[in-house]
Amino acid sequence: MSDWNDPELAAMRDRLIAALRGYGKVAVAFSGGIDSTVVAQAAHLAIGEDAIAVTAVSDSLAEGEREEAEALAQQIGIRHRVIHTSEFEDPNYLRNNPDRCYFCKSELYGRLALIRAELGVDAVASGANLDDAGDHRPGMKAAAENGVVHPLLDCELTKNDVRKLAKAWGLPTWDKPATPCLSSRIAYGEEVTPERTRMIDQAERWLRARGLRIVRVRYHKGDMARVEVPLDELPTIASAEVRTEMVRAFKDLGFKFVTLDLEGFRSGSNNLVIPSENLMKGLVVPAVGR
Repeated sequence: MSDWNDPELAAMRDRLIAALRGYGKVAVAFSGGIDSTVVAQAAHLAIGEDAIAVTAVSDSLAEGEREEAEALAQQIGIRHRVIHTSEFEDPNYLRNNPDRCYFCKSELYGRLALIRAELGVDAVASGANLDDAGDHRPGMKAAAENGVVHPLLDCELTKNDVRKLAKAWGLPTWDKPATPCLSSRIAYGEEVTPERTRMIDQAERWLRARGLRIVRVRYHKGDMARVEVPLDELPTIASAEVRTEMVRAFKDLGFKFVTLDLEGFRSGSNNLVIPSENLMKGLVVPAVGR
């Protein structure tokens, strides 16, 4: 664990802890990814028992992510609660238009707003960081509507800053690849269903079991899988042995066609089909009480 001798890193830490302290009692929307883990760590250091991490569980959460979040919360020492969200009951979410994430986050943040008194908190905090401001982020609108605070944004911390803080705190997620919800793998316009998210989850688990850390299996019309891996992994996955096993395994899961994206892994590649005028960029919204 770092001794925080780097003054710039120590300053980022102190700024983040001060921001969390300034919100009062806080519930962290805690997925177990690197961003929310750093926010949870800072919240625990800032306000101790007045901080709680809340993990939402639904069919869009990959297998093992709940258990990982529970273990991380225990390591940090922060109180932890699991809630079940119902976005799969919302037809606006299921129809999977480019604003799907808005309805997901509306369900999450709305549910947290309803139990704020029960949780005994003054604010709900997200893990949005400064880099998110340049991406398609309809969920930020839902956050603004529900008064969610964004400590990483308020402190102007980038993804790289977050990774440095996580490493210094000894958090095992410091180099964890991004793990967005499984529904984000389904091409816009194709209905989101529990069956499809399970197919995607099991296909990605198959790839990770073969040593691939960064993978995306994207679902397209006609039960087609579009597999993305880093460019330097393409020769491995395209080899005759792996390719043959993968096609067989994916078809057993329910995919009818298995394709390999020759451009390699790109975060958010499904967003490429959204007209630029319809993109919803992440907004730095003011924190409650500021």
